[in-house]
Amino acid sequence: MTGYSDRINHAFAFAAKHHDQQVRKGTRLPYLTHPANVAIILTRYGCSEDTVVAGILHDVVEDCVREGMTREMLEERIGRKFGNTVLNAVLAVTQRKHDDDGIELSSDDRKADYLERLGRADGEALWVCAADKLHNANSVLSDLRRTAFPETVWGRFAAGREGTVRWYRRVVDRLREVGFHAPIVDELEAAALGLEQA
Repeated sequence: MTGYSDRINHAFAFAAKHHDQQVRKGTRLPYLTHPANVAIILTRYGCSEDTVVAGILHDVVEDCVREGMTREMLEERIGRKFGNTVLNAVLAVTQRKHDDDGIELSSDDRKADYLERLGRADGEALWVCAADKLHNANSVLSDLRRTAFPETVWGRFAAGREGTVRWYRRVVDRLREVGFHAPIVDELEAAALGLEQA
């Protein structure tokens, strides 16, 4: 896996189109910097092209539903352009707004649902989950190290410092619980520990 191919370029173009105008929370960085970093992490660990493509697209369904673009349309396009392996990995790491019965989930319920569904996720999805959370956690740590006002960083998150720190710990614990013991989990745990100590 070289980290570049026509298919990966196509995935970046697709993600760029759908994340257009979006920025990283609390920054002016284009949102695309996040899936790009997730792809770099997955490539560093030697993941398959399907896994890297899923990493690039992992937030499209969750974050890009808007006027004229439904969740179903996004799912259909990803499946048609990139295949069911990629689509299934993307959906496994997408926080759902509604449960199987169509009942709207609260923020806490969305997180609990996400963690529960990791138990049914395949290897590609678990890698994407770990890489996504690793980049997010390390981004928060970097921002905390650069500021004299950590409350401005924690203030970006509805859950605040305590809830955000707890979330990363819960993801690490859940990945281990479902039997995912790849070295990336150790790296994620180190980032989670860094947040706990920040």
